[in-house]
Amino acid sequence: MSPLYLTIFASGSTGNCALVSQGETHILVDAGISCRRIGACLAHWNLSPAAITAAVITHPHRDHIAGLEILAKHTAFPIYATAPAAQAILGRRDMELSGLGDRLHIFQAGEEFTLDQLTVLPIPTRHDAPGSVGYRFTDPDGVSACIVTDLGVVTPQVEAGVTGCRLAVIESNHDLDCLREGPYPYPLQRRIAGPEGHLCNKDGAALCALAAQAGARTVVLAHLSQQNNSPALARAAAEMALAGFGTRVEVAPVFSDAGLRLEV
Repeated sequence: MSPLYLTIFASGSTGNCALVSQGETHILVDAGISCRRIGACLAHWNLSPAAITAAVITHPHRDHIAGLEILAKHTAFPIYATAPAAQAILGRRDMELSGLGDRLHIFQAGEEFTLDQLTVLPIPTRHDAPGSVGYRFTDPDGVSACIVTDLGVVTPQVEAGVTGCRLAVIESNHDLDCLREGPYPYPLQRRIAGPEGHLCNKDGAALCALAAQAGARTVVLAHLSQQNNSPALARAAAEMALAGFGTRVEVAPVFSDAGLRLEV
């Protein structure tokens, strides 16, 4: 069996995109950067957009679907989303996505489906977007990786989703002190720190520790705010929570043609 790889091309408020690959199966997770940038990232690994098996969308915020409009015009792969997310995507007025209707495949959050040899579990998440989910990918040998970002709170479903994953991509969006003292107006601060916003470093680190206790060899800190956080602050919080576990800690890039590529 070919190794399972996860490559993060971009992570943060300016765009999110990752690729889960095994053999000839390549699943795009979100398309929140431009089609040109997605093409450049794929080309670095000797792939083209035509090689994409399918795209799975976490939720319909623009930083997760900005490149979908143009990408869809040049490809024919199926696109998977929950019904509320799909409805929101098709209803966006700032993007011409109405033509995607025939390519959208609807799934129920919490119910597994398969893409080639990979089993995909959509993990329900609390976020201020319709039908928001994270994903867990499992190969035929039972090797799993997950992506759980854009979390207002860590729910039992998220905890179950990370359990047993060798690789867990976990949100570490903001440092609470940086958020309070930063330039954002108070209503936006409340939204970010609220139960349908984003995880702070402390809560993200606690989820990393749970994942490590349940088998994670590597955790990737993702969706860091460029205004209200830093890689050093996020890493310090995670490494403190993971002391004694021996778990590898990585920080996802804001954007990189090469991406952060990890073997699961």
